[in-house]
Amino acid sequence: MRTANGKLLAVLDAFTRDRPVLTLSELARAVGVPLSTAHRLVAELTAWGGLERDGDGGYRVGLRLWELGALAPRGLGLREVALPFMEDLYEVTHENVQLAVRDGVEVVFVERFAARGAVTVLTRVGGRFALPPTGVGLVLLAHAPVEVQEEVLGAPLQRHTRHTVVDPGQLRRVLAEVRRAGHAVSDRQVTDDAVSVAAPVWEHGQVVAALSIVVRGESAAVVRPFVPGVMAAARGISRSLG
Repeated sequence: MRTANGKLLAVLDAFTRDRPVLTLSELARAVGVPLSTAHRLVAELTAWGGLERDGDGGYRVGLRLWELGALAPRGLGLREVALPFMEDLYEVTHENVQLAVRDGVEVVFVERFAARGAVTVLTRVGGRFALPPTGVGLVLLAHAPVEVQEEVLGAPLQRHTRHTVVDPGQLRRVLAEVRRAGHAVSDRQVTDDAVSVAAPVWEHGQVVAALSIVVRGESAAVVRPFVPGVMAAARGISRSLG
């Protein structure tokens, strides 16, 4: 049975990228509580600033949560250090430039730059994605603890395109190559027209983030010219983190 605090958290958990606005009835169903209880929980969260009500009577996540999220050290401090390097990389390439961290077996994107004509990507700031198919995810997984790697390799690997690596043995070889080369390439593993190259960001001897460029292309060769720049920018962020 959920505690009162657990029910409040369950209300917030009901919001997703695909469902950013929910009615009171939808929240009640999502949390599994009567409408009267949902009303009380939503009223409490709204008064605190965790939820906001729109003109149509629906609820969405409030600015108070954004303010708290900005205090997360892996997001705020890392982002502030990385931004100048990301901006330089973007100005040189005018392609998608992304910064991500690992949370469990998922990638969380903490910053992103994108030009109007750049290839469309399925990521957004604050969004999550599986580790294996993305360039940043491959870097983070390659340097993750063994138990995290085994959890990912032991679970079914989702196929996004015909190029997605879904064989655990092949993925192990890819991760070993990432560690050897110092960067990862994801060749159309997420969408059929996007190739990315990513490099690790280090702090105190551990990989804490990954930086990538995502470009339009039909083979891994398209990102070769970007490899030195991405690796140099990642090293610069690492040095700044100390």
